[in-house]
Amino acid sequence: MSDAASELRTGRAAFERRDWRDTYTRLSSADRRDPLPGDDLELLATAAYLLGEDDASTEWWERAVHEWTRTGRPVRSARCAFWLSFGLLMRGEHARGGGWLGKAQRLLDTAGVDCAERGYLLVPQGLRRIDDGDGTAAQDIFRTVTDVGIRFADPDLTTLGVLGTGHSLVLLGHVAEAVSAFDEAMVGVTSDNVSPVVAGIVYCAVIEQCQNICDLRRSREWTVALEEWCSSQPGLVPYRGQCLVHRAEILQLQGDWPTAMDSARRAHERLASQPAAGSAAYVMADLHRLRGEVAQAEKLFLEANRLGRRPQPGLALLRMAQGRVGSAAASIRCALDEATGAVERARLLPACVEILLASGDVPAARSAADELDSTASGFAIPYLCALAAQASGSVLHAEGRGSDALTVLRDAWRRWQEIGAPYECARVRESVALVCRDLGDEDTAQMEHDLASATYRQLGALPDLERLRAEFRPGSADSTPLTPREVCVLRLVAAGKSNRAVATELFLSEKTVARHLSNIFVKLGISSRSAATAYAYEHHLVGPAT
Repeated sequence: MSDAASELRTGRAAFERRDWRDTYTRLSSADRRDPLPGDDLELLATAAYLLGEDDASTEWWERAVHEWTRTGRPVRSARCAFWLSFGLLMRGEHARGGGWLGKAQRLLDTAGVDCAERGYLLVPQGLRRIDDGDGTAAQDIFRTVTDVGIRFADPDLTTLGVLGTGHSLVLLGHVAEAVSAFDEAMVGVTSDNVSPVVAGIVYCAVIEQCQNICDLRRSREWTVALEEWCSSQPGLVPYRGQCLVHRAEILQLQGDWPTAMDSARRAHERLASQPAAGSAAYVMADLHRLRGEVAQAEKLFLEANRLGRRPQPGLALLRMAQGRVGSAAASIRCALDEATGAVERARLLPACVEILLASGDVPAARSAADELDSTASGFAIPYLCALAAQASGSVLHAEGRGSDALTVLRDAWRRWQEIGAPYECARVRESVALVCRDLGDEDTAQMEHDLASATYRQLGALPDLERLRAEFRPGSADSTPLTPREVCVLRLVAAGKSNRAVATELFLSEKTVARHLSNIFVKLGISSRSAATAYAYEHHLVGPAT
């Protein structure tokens, strides 16, 4: 008995200092000598969960439920049943999770008292409404959860209610209010007023939602805080695979592609076949795409899709890089048609603008850029504003408004620089170089070209590096007012191909080819295919289409 008592005291002390491995070792040892009471079973279940021992955590929560029921404490038993159910539901075990949730409800019905536990049982209901996309119903439920938490002075419940309210507001498009709710939820975490389990849930959920609404400043800030919080607790499994995915996304934006790939790979392994593994597969695929590793990218985009993460816009951008512009345009348009909510569309619109410009559909690209600009202006989120400025600058260039394009692109570069996104900065520098070249400012064009090239080389962005070299290859597009896509069309026309043959080879519609050809005639001041052919030979543009 004395040994068991010593292990018990040591285990409880370990829990207080958040040494989860020592907690688990000591309390499980004590339980083998003398079965633990309900309080200590809860500590043991919590420690197992924080160590990533999900099956063991489930067993200890079951023990706690039965122990509190045996000793006539149905309310306490219901709370343990809730956490048991919550863990199962989060792992996708909906049948088992629902069963324990039902047991928790029956325990409370038996107790017949008003208590905080009734608020806890509303949380899964609110999450189901969020999954259904019903932001209004979810908001009502989580506001009730918050009220119950406040009434019973339960910080965990209050914080979960505020967090769920924020998520509901995102669904309703009230981004500014959602951000305020997330900041409020984080107050309980950073002031150490909530339990470690709830703290981890809030960290991950807030980071995920900040990523979803493109508030990368907050996402980056909370990711750093999460890593510090995890490192302060020996044995804690980082929270968990999904957070590693978001960390990878941030690292990708910051230009640390090797570490981003490592983080995404570890998330992919940890999440296994869970739906969230699709997000990890997507990040890995996109990094492979950026490095020109087409086969790996294609395989992982397909896996992401299989696991429920739509592979756009990455897959459409991959198709465009392969020269399959028509396929890329069709894919991105379908993705936009399926998107719900302004922010989700905003994440697709930059790729849509780029692909439409490559296909020569400048009016449609203008429409997409204007929608993105409207969304960015409404939400005033720096990341969206940078995307909008970059897209608008590219469209202005395609419209032949070089001076206006230059002003907007300079603003886009400044915004990306403030965010700390080297790849995006390089893409904008490339666009600036092209505009300056068209305006006759060769010195500035060369400087911007060199800076973009250096960044692409440093990142390992080989497709971008090759595209940049092609755009500035002597005797190519630098000696013609035509866009790279128009040069492709002209080369094929000069080779004697019909509009239908050109469309087939470039994966375009015949209508798009005809529009390209019309633009070529206008820009070159000619009126026939034979004159276009002569121009192509005179300017050394005849050769393989690119």
